[in-house]
Amino acid sequence: MSRVFKTVDYAQALDLTVRLGDCLPPDHLAHFVVDSVAQLDLSALYAQYGSRGGQPYAPEMLLSLLLYGYATGVFSSRKIERATYEAVPFRFIAGNLYPDHDTLATFRRTFLLELKNLFVQVLLLAQEAGVLKLGTISLDGTKVHADASKRKAVSYKRLLELEIQLQAEVEELFALSEQGEQPEAPDGLVVRKEIARRQDRLVRLAEAKAVLEARAKERVAVERVEYEAKLAQREERERMTGRRSGGRPPTPPTEGPRDGDQYNFTDPESRIMKSSTHAGFEQDYNAQVAVDQKSLLIVGCALSNHPNDSQEAEPALSAIPAAIGTPEAVALDAGYFGPATLAACAKRSIEPYIATGRDPHHPSWQQRFAPLLDPPPEEANPRVKMAYKLKTALGKVIYRARKYTVEPVIGIIKEILGFRQFSLRGLQAAAGEWYLVCLAFNLKRFHTLSWT
Repeated sequence: MSRVFKTVDYAQALDLTVRLGDCLPPDHLAHFVVDSVAQLDLSALYAQYGSRGGQPYAPEMLLSLLLYGYATGVFSSRKIERATYEAVPFRFIAGNLYPDHDTLATFRRTFLLELKNLFVQVLLLAQEAGVLKLGTISLDGTKVHADASKRKAVSYKRLLELEIQLQAEVEELFALSEQGEQPEAPDGLVVRKEIARRQDRLVRLAEAKAVLEARAKERVAVERVEYEAKLAQREERERMTGRRSGGRPPTPPTEGPRDGDQYNFTDPESRIMKSSTHAGFEQDYNAQVAVDQKSLLIVGCALSNHPNDSQEAEPALSAIPAAIGTPEAVALDAGYFGPATLAACAKRSIEPYIATGRDPHHPSWQQRFAPLLDPPPEEANPRVKMAYKLKTALGKVIYRARKYTVEPVIGIIKEILGFRQFSLRGLQAAAGEWYLVCLAFNLKRFHTLSWT
């Protein structure tokens, strides 16, 4: 029995007239992005355009292209340019115009500072729509690759060795240049150029050395605060128990750069950080997000080049716009616990729920159903008080929500959208791009909440 198949006449298909309205349903994300951008105040963007020159593309269109691109995992300006020809949503947003990748990249780079204000405006739109009611938030961080290779980095120990080596080579070349006929010079050797090349490298190494020494001073200042806090806790524990604490006392911080401290010549402001997925080290930035536990909207974001999270609560909480209110409580993992985080929460009257250590994966039933003991005395140290607060019914609910609020948001950004590396270099530029990522995520999440 023969069957009849549906076939395509490709020559005829090339002459088909396609209406974009038939391809994009009314609830499509592209419609939502265009409508949302139309409600934003873009006067700060328009103010930066001069009165002379050719006819520029409207900021609304370029911004919508970038936001839709980042919301759908298209981060490259070249790919966005190509999509305005090949992809229906991008073609709709561009209105059958085709801005080139240079225009898109320049627009993104020029208006990075304005993205923070646009981020706030989108949150206010969500609040007006009733999908955002700020209450309890979760805060967490993730490492994101910088646009730099760790192979373009030099350690402090190697830097000192290179300085000695290059200085010796410069002296040898100067001695060679002072010889009359230069009988020892190989063919093709231009002494003047070789000296200039090494002197240029010495200048760059001196800059790297100064940066590493400045970073070491910052690190020692932070470590000294942590060291003194540990000493105070140890002394308080001895005073309360009346016994001498066991184990080794805290180690005071060591002055000066460490041999392994590294400087990257491609993006000097990025840092070598330990990967959270494997035992290796990568050239990264530390990205922070504060997520509303009910709506899963990002209400605050920040970026730093600090390898750990002990000092990151302050900038992340500061990034929450005052216009949307102040959260009542915040849930954080053990990496944030410390005086800096407690002070940041106390300054804003936010109740912190911070893990004090790792919980066992398979506790016994006796541990799981053990009755709650009496609260610790008022003079107990903050770690003891926090451990008790997390065992209360309210503490369990708030902290447990951290795993299914902020962690999925980070997972969506890195796994679903595919944002794993910055396109821009430098801390300020990368921070602006992180705002763009979080803004695009919020629009996508806002779109989902609006149609559910």
